[in-house]
Amino acid sequence: MVMYILWTLLFFSVSAQRWTLFDEESKPKREGRVRLVGDQPSSGRVEIYHDGQWGTVCDDGWDMAEAQVVCRQLGFPGAISVTPGGQYGEGSGSIWLDDMNCQGSESLLSECCFKGWGVTDCSHKEDAGVVCETGTNITSNHQFFLDNSLGLSDDLGLLFDSGDGCDFRIKVKDDSEDSELTFCVHRIILMFYPELNITDNSRDLTVDVSQTCHPHVSAFLRYLYTRQVDVSVTSAQCLHQLAFTFGVKKLMEDVGRAFTLLIPEDNTFQTQVSMFEYGVRTGDLVLQENVLQYLSWNCEFLISSPVWSSVSFHMMDALLQRSDLVVKDEAFLLEALERWIQDKGDEMSSDQQASLLNHIRFLLIPVDRLYEMQFSSSVLRRNHEKLYLTGLLRGFQFNALPFSKIRNNTSSEYLPRIYTGDDWSVFINDTTLNYQYHNYYYGQNNRMQSFSTPAHPSALYREQNVQWQAQVFLSSQECSYYGISCTSFPVARMYGYSNQNMYTSIIRYSNRLILTCKNENNVFQVQDFKNDMAVIPNNSSMGLPNPCPDDYSFRFVVRPEYI
Repeated sequence: MVMYILWTLLFFSVSAQRWTLFDEESKPKREGRVRLVGDQPSSGRVEIYHDGQWGTVCDDGWDMAEAQVVCRQLGFPGAISVTPGGQYGEGSGSIWLDDMNCQGSESLLSECCFKGWGVTDCSHKEDAGVVCETGTNITSNHQFFLDNSLGLSDDLGLLFDSGDGCDFRIKVKDDSEDSELTFCVHRIILMFYPELNITDNSRDLTVDVSQTCHPHVSAFLRYLYTRQVDVSVTSAQCLHQLAFTFGVKKLMEDVGRAFTLLIPEDNTFQTQVSMFEYGVRTGDLVLQENVLQYLSWNCEFLISSPVWSSVSFHMMDALLQRSDLVVKDEAFLLEALERWIQDKGDEMSSDQQASLLNHIRFLLIPVDRLYEMQFSSSVLRRNHEKLYLTGLLRGFQFNALPFSKIRNNTSSEYLPRIYTGDDWSVFINDTTLNYQYHNYYYGQNNRMQSFSTPAHPSALYREQNVQWQAQVFLSSQECSYYGISCTSFPVARMYGYSNQNMYTSIIRYSNRLILTCKNENNVFQVQDFKNDMAVIPNNSSMGLPNPCPDDYSFRFVVRPEYI
């Protein structure tokens, strides 16, 4: 009966007129598009479309920044290498670009600096090429099932799969003229999506989709029928981009949330950086925030990865403003910023450098490190001597004066990030359940650590220690043994000894628990402590199977804040 009603609606909506989804003025423009000419979709000679024809790019000034822009424009996570000197054969026709100078954060290759269209002293023997990242470093390919169906999903899915009675064609092309997919769908289904603006004289639609996303077009179109789709870290950006192109806002939101749960799958950080830049281009603030939170938690690993040098200015600016960065200490972050600016060279303006330097929290750098910085030489120090010295002076003042004497003490520069240095954290890696008999534990409990920290980073409190106890419980028997009640496992406990009470009028502790997998470097969760306890998320609360459900590592971090 359901299928009969559906077929009635389908045939009722068909007419003999010729329909066009968009008129000529609203079709996607091809100016500035790029393509790769080679044996593989992810590598080849770079060609760009201008003034009605494809042309090549000279390898003068061709480097990883330019390659990153090309690969991301094509929908790949990033670039692996550049290939100068016509390695993928010589092109023909115009050489459109020469002496390229990209920052690496541009959305399009044509947004980079270059001599001018067609202004070159090169031959086709110097045609530039790239090798793009295809996701081969993805550690696994978990899928997240999105279901917004209303009851007809199975029947409508079969209708899409069979193609019976289809009356509307969707042509999918990439930037190359010789690659095209065609799907026959049902116009009445597309009419449920008013953003498509279907008119009475439309019969087909041509859309430009990068070739790397072609394998996911069918799943996306099937979603228009069923409101169901599987999302993985390798398909998330393509599905999100297709949803953006077709105006399916609900799918955009759902894929953004699913991607948040899937981003630990790529430990190279290329997918995450690419998704942030994509979120900037599409104006998706939720996606940007979700990616930034994960990168903040993994900031120390991001800094040591090859991707660090390709991070854009606006991503760096957003990261440095956050207080949830997990890093060794503030001096480590300043050194990383200096290396990044040095790698960027002339790409960074003096004003941009200064704005980033203003985000460094000099007040939270240990006073001995501040003293050493007076004699150090760096790009930032040489270019911004006054700003640098102002930061050092404020740091010395903060370390020398009582808090009551310091003005404007509510700004973020007084708020610590999540510092994992040995002075402020302890690591528990053992998740083995101890043998117990009559509530007595034999041998050393490696899931219990005692340690001490300074009361606060300020020099006034460096010699005044606070004692801490960190514990991980794996069973209700363990919790009962220590006189506490636990409802789920594992669970972490962290509390300070009584001698910290002398500081409670001026200092509070907003401590954090950092969760990582034993065999992986990535941080997948950061937990607050409430009443000295931190409940570890399980499968149902995370929405996906945990990356390491039985093999956690725990880092307990002390975060002292002035009240």
